[in-house]
Amino acid sequence: MVEQFQYSPTSNEAKSPALSDHRLILPLGSPAPLIQKRDNAKHESILQQGDSIFVPAGYPSSWRSPRRDTNRPKQQQLHIWLKPESLEQVAQASEINLERIDLVNCFGRQDLQLHHIAMLLLGELQSNGIMGRLYVESLTQALVIHLLRHYSTIAPTIASQNSSLTRNQLQQAIDYIHTHLDRDLSLVEIAKVINISPTYFASLFKRATGISPHQYVIKQRVEQAKLLLSKTDLEIANIALQVGFSSQSHLTQQFQRFTGMTPKQVRPSSEEFDKSL
Repeated sequence: MVEQFQYSPTSNEAKSPALSDHRLILPLGSPAPLIQKRDNAKHESILQQGDSIFVPAGYPSSWRSPRRDTNRPKQQQLHIWLKPESLEQVAQASEINLERIDLVNCFGRQDLQLHHIAMLLLGELQSNGIMGRLYVESLTQALVIHLLRHYSTIAPTIASQNSSLTRNQLQQAIDYIHTHLDRDLSLVEIAKVINISPTYFASLFKRATGISPHQYVIKQRVEQAKLLLSKTDLEIANIALQVGFSSQSHLTQQFQRFTGMTPKQVRPSSEEFDKSL
């Protein structure tokens, strides 16, 4: 779950019980001091955008502002809750033994890469998923891998080089994607075709093709749109929906990204279209 959170600085301790989910907190507003107590240890820092706080599941904590700073305006934060099962799935797909990993409490670490991923995730959720489920799943997976790499007691190697999709598995997945381009595809749906976990599939697919499943799907949608633009007189808005984009503007955005042109620039004139028939 992802949500923006607003709080008023107070010197009174706010106690947070041990939670079943991991919690990631990212400051969004102006720099502000904050104090955290956990495991009889006190952590204090002036938090600013780009900093991160990570509280692993199962640990109670308390929070307060220094007494001298309680007159500050309300502060904005981004809170992300991650279920332990999410990390377990990524670890399993990456052949990481979670029994050898301890996620660590982190307070006030500057982590611009994590902040960037989190803001992309927030933006997508605020737009009601305009880019589709595959995009959200890809961002979530990138976030989890980043946490496993940088917020644990060891730096695991993500994904063994010995595992790969068979040629048949890769072709099955690709065929399924091409057949269902018009749908809001998900990793779960595609991975089910070849009977492996979604996270494992995403990792192996990228190793086999050089791009993520989400990038592959977008690229194929653009290629299909190019074909329909040149061979039919369908309205661009209809083409967008037919190839799986959420709207004409979404098609235009991705079309320009991949081709450097707009759909209108690719479409032949009516005279040229008549000659091609």
